[in-house]
Amino acid sequence: MSRLAGKRALVTGGSRGIGAAIARRLAAEGADVALTYERSAEKAAEIVKAIEALGRKGVAIAADSADPAAVKRSVDAAAQALGGLDILVNNAGIYRGGPVEDWSLADIDATIAVNIRAVVLASQAAAAHLGRGGRIISIGSCLADRVVEPNITLYAMSKAALVGFTKGLARDLGPRGITVNIVHPGSTDTDMNPASGPGAEAQLARMAIPAYGKPEDIAGAVAYLASEEGRFITGAGFAVDGGVNT
Repeated sequence: MSRLAGKRALVTGGSRGIGAAIARRLAAEGADVALTYERSAEKAAEIVKAIEALGRKGVAIAADSADPAAVKRSVDAAAQALGGLDILVNNAGIYRGGPVEDWSLADIDATIAVNIRAVVLASQAAAAHLGRGGRIISIGSCLADRVVEPNITLYAMSKAALVGFTKGLARDLGPRGITVNIVHPGSTDTDMNPASGPGAEAQLARMAIPAYGKPEDIAGAVAYLASEEGRFITGAGFAVDGGVNT
């Protein structure tokens, strides 16, 4: 596969889970890939080795997505290390749940900072580097469209906000030939929501295809949108959720 030959990509939160799968898939498609991580330095190094084993350049950048300066700095650092930037994947995210009366201000602020503000700032910084054919792809959630149970409101709110941001930014950057899209995963087997977790049975019962997705399923959708084949798609949301919202 070489659909992304010569492209340069940044994947935020790319040291594990969905982000790691995206970083590996973009490299397999021919892109040089930088990734950010907060604490998982060893796992980030492993992903860089996997990227390099594919014959591509890999770069790991320490950056806390809750820190506005770190977010902007990481985008510039990626562009400098790779010699430019063609693709930004906003993947980093956190989950804070629980009853509304139990939310702390720290929970609210952290959710907004990482799941919304970091996406806005990274996209803003990337826009200064992207040329015609550039791609911005954010990772949303099936919960952005339909909240199927209580106590997940903060997370659903943050992912729903990205839908409006994606549509607006697609309008802003479209005249420059840059596409902006969002991929909405459903239940995906990761550390955040393992297929063996206590809530798995209830999640499976809601799906048209009663099986957890793999991180590679999300990565495949991202790779398509990042490629030339996705050049006429912008402002769109792609559900990769096993039909949970059908």
